[in-house]
Amino acid sequence: MTDDLDVLRSALPTLTDGVITTLQLSLGGALLAFIISVTLGLLSIAPVGFVRWVSTVVVEFFRGTSLVVQLFWLYYVLPILFDVSMDAVLTGIIALGLNYGAYGAEIVRGSINSVDKGQWEGATALNMPPATRMRRVIWPQAWALMLSGYNNLLVMLIKGTAVALFISLQDLAFQVDELRKDTGSTLFAYGVGFLIYYLIALLGSQGVRVLEKRARRKLGMPVGSAHTGAGASL
Repeated sequence: MTDDLDVLRSALPTLTDGVITTLQLSLGGALLAFIISVTLGLLSIAPVGFVRWVSTVVVEFFRGTSLVVQLFWLYYVLPILFDVSMDAVLTGIIALGLNYGAYGAEIVRGSINSVDKGQWEGATALNMPPATRMRRVIWPQAWALMLSGYNNLLVMLIKGTAVALFISLQDLAFQVDELRKDTGSTLFAYGVGFLIYYLIALLGSQGVRVLEKRARRKLGMPVGSAHTGAGASL
């Protein structure tokens, strides 16, 4: 055990680099996934049928295909087909954003549809334009509802960053495997990896919970009550 700790101390700089890469993928992927999910979620309730159809096709495509395959296409196939090559970290962020953004779109759609019909009718009765109605009445309530679903999605995305190993990114998963080789102890190395991933996911999850509690308090909603409608889409 003492030898393993000595190796761990020596490996701390490279482990730190791996954590930084994982955090870059997590934060960048989460931001892109949020933008994509909101865009596709709003398009999925658009009054124009063709727009809703396009949104559905995009969502089902990225939900129905493997994240690993999407990553391979972006990193290995696009340079062959279109002579377009991207940095590995950027490629990972785009793949994570597209995949989890598609799942997030269902959270957005489900949360918006879960807002009480009376709120829609009241805003319509006040002759609010659609954009104003969404921004001032519907979205604040849907936002409070969708955060629990986003919390689950963020944890899944953080765990999904490990696929970056497939495009030779030296992220946390890569460095943990190197630690396993150096120590010769699978239990010790992956125990360290387990703990670090858990702490990253815990911090991200707690951050989203703070946002959720704040949003619910602002609307006078019960704090801590789960919204199952959007989360069920996961």
